[in-house]
Formats: sequence, C-alpha cells, structure tokens
Amino acid sequence: MTRMIMHGCNGRMGQMITKLAADDPEITIVAGIDINNAVQNDYPVFASITDCNIEADVVVDFGAAAATDVLLDTCEQRGLPVVVCTTGLSEEQIAHLNETSTKVAILRSANMSLGVNLLMKLLQDAVKTLQPAGFDVEIVEKHHRMKLDAPSGTALALADAINEAAAEPYEYVYDRSSVRQKRGAKELGISAVRGGTIVGDHDVIFAGEDEVITFSHRAYSRAVFAKGALAAAKFLAGKTAGLYDMSDVICS
Repeated sequence: MTRMIMHGCNGRMGQMITKLAADDPEITIVAGIDINNAVQNDYPVFASITDCNIEADVVVDFGAAAATDVLLDTCEQRGLPVVVCTTGLSEEQIAHLNETSTKVAILRSANMSLGVNLLMKLLQDAVKTLQPAGFDVEIVEKHHRMKLDAPSGTALALADAINEAAAEPYEYVYDRSSVRQKRGAKELGISAVRGGTIVGDHDVIFAGEDEVITFSHRAYSRAVFAKGALAAAKFLAGKTAGLYDMSDVICS
C-alpha cells in the first residue's frame, strides 16, 4: 500500500484524486495540504507541508506554483519523492526542481494523461517529416475560465517535444498583435483560449501548401489526469533520486 500526501487537496484536481484514491486498493491518502480548509476530507489537512508530521511514501502536487519552493525543500529534507503536476513554474523554480531531483526522486509532467504523452511521441515523428517539407506549426489550447497560467503547461510541453525532434529549433511566439509582418518560417505559434468549463483541449496544427494536418487531444473529465497522477505516485514511491516523467510510468 502506497501512502500518499495530497498537496493541494481541496482544489479541483485534489478532490478528483481524493475520490479516485478512495476506490484504489493500492494507494491511500494519509494527509492533505491546502490553505483552504472549507472541504471535509477523510484525512487530516494541514495549511503547509512544513506543518505535516505524518509519514508517507510520496507526495502528489497539484497546488499553487507559489508553494512549490517550500514543497521541494521539505521533500528534500524528508527524502520524500514528489510528483509535481503544478504548471506555471518560473525558470528559477524549474532550476530548483532539477537541483532537488539530484537528492530525491521527482516526477514532473505538465499533463498526466496517457493520451497527451502519446501525442508528444507522435509529434516528434511528425516534425521530422513535416519541417523539411516547409510546414508551419501552430498550437491552440483551450481551458476553463478559472485557469491562471497561459499558455498551458501542456501546450509548452508539446512545443518542447516538437523542438527536441526538430532539425532546426523553432522560436515560440505567443502574441502577434504588436507586430505587422508575415509569419516567419522559424515561428511556432502558441495561442490560449479561456472560457466556460473546458477541461483541456489542445490542437497542434501543421499547415503546409494546400494541406493541413492537425493532431488533437480532448480531455472530457479531470479523471484522466487524476488516474495518471495516481499511477505516477505508485510508480515513484521508493525510487532513487532522479528526474522522471510520464514516459517512465507508461513504460514501467
């Protein structure tokens, strides 16, 4: 039985994970971390990870980006593996995360779904053929009105996956409203839409001469991310220090 701490337990994803974990015989949530104490849970909830004195095997983080540094420091001190699902991290925080991974096991993923992680692999195959043929690349992502960061971490992860496989790296362009000029061949445009209760839509568009190829992923429920987070937690518990991602979970 894997003992898990849910960081950000009273947010939308935290509550979805809590619900699914209750029906999973291989994992149990022993404590939660959240400054919002309005939700009643079947486990104790602390305002900060530093206040939590309950033994666990792994932490799953769906908290606010502002809490990430304290979380990483605490997990390093306690030797706790941590699955970091929070997006919108600064470059400094990513550097902090990478440094912490030399001391403790960390799994970082901008998107926990199996489909999105498969999509990344498909995009790497596609760009090897389509970039030399002169196709332009655009990413359009759509999320609910409550999402704070833009573009989404998943959109950036998709772009990074493309750039890793591209013969010539693209330059990310987020806003064309301030310039009046033709699209450059080295541009990779990333656009964000916010509205309603959209869980998460991502379209990767390869636009060529007289033809367009679009790779799409639609999340219809947060359950797909929650299932992935629980699988990642069970995978990471007991692992040695290092930086892992969802491809390690998929292949395990």
